[in-house]
Amino acid sequence: MSDSIIRRDPRLEWIARNRLHPLHQSMTETGPVRGPSGLIRRNPHQVGFIGPNGIKRIDRLGGNGTIAMSGRRQSQATKEAVLPLHRVEQPDYYIAVVPDMVGGQLSSHDRDVLGMAHQLIRELGGSGAVLAIVFGEHRESAFDRAGVDRLLQLEDDIFAHYTPEVKIHALAQVDEQFAPRHWLLPDSMAGGFELGRRLAARLGQRPATQAWQVSPDESLCRGGGGAFDLRRSTPKLLLLAEECAEPIDETRHEVLPLTLDGNLDSATTIADEGQVAVDPNAIALGEAEFILSAGNGVHDWSLFHQAAEQLGATEGASRVAVDNGDMPRERQVGATGTWVTARVYVAVGISGAIQHLQGIEKCDKVIAINTDIGCDMVKRAALSVIADSGEVLAELIRLIDVYRQKEMDDAA
Repeated sequence: MSDSIIRRDPRLEWIARNRLHPLHQSMTETGPVRGPSGLIRRNPHQVGFIGPNGIKRIDRLGGNGTIAMSGRRQSQATKEAVLPLHRVEQPDYYIAVVPDMVGGQLSSHDRDVLGMAHQLIRELGGSGAVLAIVFGEHRESAFDRAGVDRLLQLEDDIFAHYTPEVKIHALAQVDEQFAPRHWLLPDSMAGGFELGRRLAARLGQRPATQAWQVSPDESLCRGGGGAFDLRRSTPKLLLLAEECAEPIDETRHEVLPLTLDGNLDSATTIADEGQVAVDPNAIALGEAEFILSAGNGVHDWSLFHQAAEQLGATEGASRVAVDNGDMPRERQVGATGTWVTARVYVAVGISGAIQHLQGIEKCDKVIAINTDIGCDMVKRAALSVIADSGEVLAELIRLIDVYRQKEMDDAA
């Protein structure tokens, strides 16, 4: 157990992470910030920040990223830095990483785990390489910038189903063929939690779980729901917490393909009978992967509910919509409601109050539908539609009907 518990101020932490907060600048200009897990991280968004490879961060939005007084964004003629290529000709050993690949892409948790793999290689010394094992098809195009030196993609239709036994058999073959010095998996509900424990049982290892500080000799793991830390010798298999290490972002890696000798054993005692259809609104907001959320800009609520039903999305709402009585309190998203981690979050008519932006901080993709091009939600979104919400929802419903009719015609 650690000698002392780090006392943190959650409010100051989320101000440091939220670039839209008015106090963000003063919180981050001093240098490092502390992440949600308590790990002190460098601030790569700070202007003038220089990384370990000498690449300097430049400010492309003129100061603090706000719109200039003239109403136009300040533009700077800057060149994209060419990242240096990291090559491992003949690896002395491997660090094996099994990413979750939620939606066929690397998650932020996966990138932290890959960063930890390279941290271990730097401390172990020698010519080590990071070997990533991916099951089935993927849509990831940035393995090189995430730190993957060798990629073993096991393409088989069986991996499209829930087949943990087949995956463990394949990973056991990887362990026998490549003899990795360490196995690293994200300790997450997306798959790493179960797969890591099954692999540990297969290899006869006692894994380190919720590890957030790791060296070749010793690991620090969260215990008691994060109330205290456990210190133990570093085992061969580690299940890592989020923000366990800095992700790789300043080097390119070769991503050389590898193949697995022998055939995969497809024998399994588990029968995957497919997904079970459930009412999206029966899913808790904190567990929903696709959320259609409404704000003060929604006026036709029957149209909103119809769009959510057609899309198969869980309904959410801003505090204003809840206070107005248009949505129940349990549907409120934000710091004063429910913090969500959806893969896709569609904000309909939500301007983006600070508390709401905090609640959607960990959503992968945010889509904004709003008539105000300058609102904070549009700035936060990865994709924005500047139009009346009613018109957009009506067109979405129409396109869904056309798509489903085409599917029915093709099936006939």
